[in-house]
Amino acid sequence: MLRRSFVAIACATLLSVTAFPAAAGTADPRQTAMDAAVAAGIPGMVAVADDFRGVSGVADITRPGKPSASGRWRVASVSKVFVATLVLQLAAEKRVGLDEPVQRYLPGLLPYPEPITVRQLLQHTSGLPRDLHPDDTWATWPEIDTERFQHFDSDDQIRLSTSKQPLVFKPGAGWAYSNTGYNVLGLLVEKTTRKPLERVLAERITGPLHLRDTSLPRDFPFLIRPAARGYEQLYDAPRGLTDVTIYNYSRYYGAGGMVSSGADLNRFFDALLGGRLLPADLLAQMKTTVAAGGMEYGLGLMKLNLKTAGICAEDITIWGHGGDLPGYNTLSFRDESGKNISTLATVDLTASPEAALKRQLPMISEFCAPVLPARATAQAPVPSL
Repeated sequence: MLRRSFVAIACATLLSVTAFPAAAGTADPRQTAMDAAVAAGIPGMVAVADDFRGVSGVADITRPGKPSASGRWRVASVSKVFVATLVLQLAAEKRVGLDEPVQRYLPGLLPYPEPITVRQLLQHTSGLPRDLHPDDTWATWPEIDTERFQHFDSDDQIRLSTSKQPLVFKPGAGWAYSNTGYNVLGLLVEKTTRKPLERVLAERITGPLHLRDTSLPRDFPFLIRPAARGYEQLYDAPRGLTDVTIYNYSRYYGAGGMVSSGADLNRFFDALLGGRLLPADLLAQMKTTVAAGGMEYGLGLMKLNLKTAGICAEDITIWGHGGDLPGYNTLSFRDESGKNISTLATVDLTASPEAALKRQLPMISEFCAPVLPARATAQAPVPSL
């Protein structure tokens, strides 16, 4: 669900850059960055950090009103960190072996003869296809609008994806982002605990941490108390943005179906990276990374060194995840000193290259004074969940 954003950040260093404009007076740089993203075409933005709760733009393009910094939004692939944490908790309890074939726990689910380990699924080194076969998912932008109420059982996406597509590579031989793999992990949690994934999340993470805005809605398409409505440009002009707030994302139940808020995401990453959800040895394994196209990837965690990526002058490493869903772009990261931030932008897949770049700057501004390409260039985005 997020891969494009950090590839864009890394590639931006290949362009000529200018310093991100300093804010006038005492304006907070995170607020300045959000305002710049809105000026570039993002309808609304939210940023929540320990010492900052800011919004910019509008919550609804049809009426006045700012986004809500305390509202909920669809966090897309940030869901993967929650699911990975559950799997690692089960590994700590000796109920799942990270280096055991997942076929041991879910016999008959995958059609491939090659053994695929739980660790490989967590780290996107399994070779499983990324998503559904093109015949079974969005093939055009308008289909994102017309297929919004399609239902998927827990294993539907997995079977439709794997029955029609070969492995991308031999398990363990490469890295390729796979939503299918995280749906398999969601099913693994359900099979091991004999409980629905949303109940396991509530019992092990959201309940103990008091994450009252965080849930896995499955087929429920409505977004209760939204931070802002989500939009995409799905039709040619003169038709404007399409509201995609109401949506059934059961197809991505383990890979990206969760709803949360900025405050909840920050609290979750504080607890996880602060060692309150996993034993030290499992957290260390979670933070053991492989190269992943402009960043590094652990067991459900993204790692980015902002100096190496050419984004900051300071040597700063951040951990977290990002997510892309129609209408909702999420970045949620924490540095090694404990500073964290979660941001929302309300156009994702069809954002212009300039807007796609600038919506990342509020997050980066939490950790350093970023640089901005003199010109933003990127390939036209495609659905990348």
